[in-house]
Amino acid sequence: MLPQGPFAYSTYEKWKFDEPGRGVHSDARRLRDRYVKVMIDLHCHLLPGVDDGAPDLAAALAMARIAVADSIEIVACTPHIYPGMYDNDGPTIRRAVAELRVRLEEADIPLRLTLGADTHIAPDLVAGLRAGWVPTLGDSRYFLLEPPHHVAPPRLAETVFELLTAGYVPVITHPERLSWIEDCYGTFVELARQGAWLQVTAGSLTGRFGKTAQYWGERLLDEGWVHILATDAHGVDRRPPLLAEGRRVAERWLGAGEASHLVVIRPQGILNNVDPERLPAPPALSVDIHSKRRGSWLRRLFGRG
Repeated sequence: MLPQGPFAYSTYEKWKFDEPGRGVHSDARRLRDRYVKVMIDLHCHLLPGVDDGAPDLAAALAMARIAVADSIEIVACTPHIYPGMYDNDGPTIRRAVAELRVRLEEADIPLRLTLGADTHIAPDLVAGLRAGWVPTLGDSRYFLLEPPHHVAPPRLAETVFELLTAGYVPVITHPERLSWIEDCYGTFVELARQGAWLQVTAGSLTGRFGKTAQYWGERLLDEGWVHILATDAHGVDRRPPLLAEGRRVAERWLGAGEASHLVVIRPQGILNNVDPERLPAPPALSVDIHSKRRGSWLRRLFGRG
């Protein structure tokens, strides 16, 4: 059964991933049909004054109001962790999230917060995750991994493999916006096959980041490699926390069911720390992930083989 915690809403209480005799896809359809409007944003720079996101509390509250108006009910506060530029860490992020929760309550803004980080690749990343200095999404096995924007890292595949074998699921952020995606598109496809997750920015699908990012975002979506959509919001005007626009694009490309998986089902599964095998796979992986070879590999990886 799903853990009963701050994100285990009454709406979700009867959605059981592990009950014998019930398929995950039928459960996902039941949940989608019962609760289609609420969305979860797992990448948002909402915390005031800690990175290049909300500059102050007033901006953070304004962003929160925009998110609520857009039918976002849960937001993961995910500031950059970039040593030498944004020296955030797990304990300071946790305190900042707790403080912002109080401010949201005082302002009567019905937005639920959890923590995370937009984590840059670093050689000691596994150690940082284990020690809690790099927070995962809602204290789950999933965390945001941000590759460099302009230069392909030399050991990306090896880094992802090390993270997977350590028991973590890296959610690679906005690959569609990286300047080097054209030369390395196949790398992202292979990483998704190996067990990494891909997060596309909702605004990329509507052209907020230009035609190139829109092309690659649509291609990843159309080919079925995207696990979740998120806003990667940084402010009120230029990069606001709007997720519904991306959901509408996903509905046009893939249908309402998969659109719900992108903004509700898989994000909720992340917050409840559900095994990736127990969540609906993206279309491109929906056959592979249930094959004997892939299933056995994932079971060994997460300690059940």
